[in-house]
Amino acid sequence: MHRPTLVRSLRRLGALTAVTLAVTVATAGPAAAHAEVEAEGARALDQNVALTFSAASESSSAGITKLEVVLPDGITADDITYKEGPEDWKLAPTSRGYTVSGPKLAVGEDAEYVVVVRQLPDAKELVFKTLQSYSDGRVDRWIELEDNAEDDHGHGHGNPAPVLQLKPAAPGAKPVSPSPTQEPTTAAPSPDTASGEPSAGTSEESGEAVADDTDGDGGVPLAVLLGIGAAVIVLGGGTWWLRSRRSGTA
Repeated sequence: MHRPTLVRSLRRLGALTAVTLAVTVATAGPAAAHAEVEAEGARALDQNVALTFSAASESSSAGITKLEVVLPDGITADDITYKEGPEDWKLAPTSRGYTVSGPKLAVGEDAEYVVVVRQLPDAKELVFKTLQSYSDGRVDRWIELEDNAEDDHGHGHGNPAPVLQLKPAAPGAKPVSPSPTQEPTTAAPSPDTASGEPSAGTSEESGEAVADDTDGDGGVPLAVLLGIGAAVIVLGGGTWWLRSRRSGTA
């Protein structure tokens, strides 16, 4: 092969290699980013299961500040206990799940934390849709289901939601009772009290008190009636004594 022809061939090969490398990097970039949940050997209806969540950073200028998780059916925020995560990050319940947030992480640093679930539901898989916020206001939405997270060629270049696959429940495993709720600090009024009527105990005590102080007609105190009766007896006795003495004297 003549030297000019060899040089041209090498140049073409170099250009082709560069293009191939660029396409590979561009294609692999979006696929490298992800949000995941893991729990080794997790089975349906398992109790006190530690779930490890991780979210890859996709920003070259801002740090991750918050992860918001939408819980699947069968798990509520009351069932979640925060175990560990980035320094000074804390968990807060929401109407649809919880958030884990705190001081922004270093640029390019992935977020990883662990929570404990009181009991996993009886299901084959659990989807934990996640919103990932950055210090500059950017939000990555890891909410797509597996079918929707693939492009026209079947490649996973979307933003798939974290999914936890569960093994069948262990023999004899049963759902536990719902998570206990906080007891009210004051006793709720009874239906009778709420409607303006006194309770049964109050009615009986009041009735006894009234019976001790009053006597039937007119509500006159019993002591007054007894006093009047005694006075009548004394007066009647005095009258009889005077009459008897006058009769004896005559």
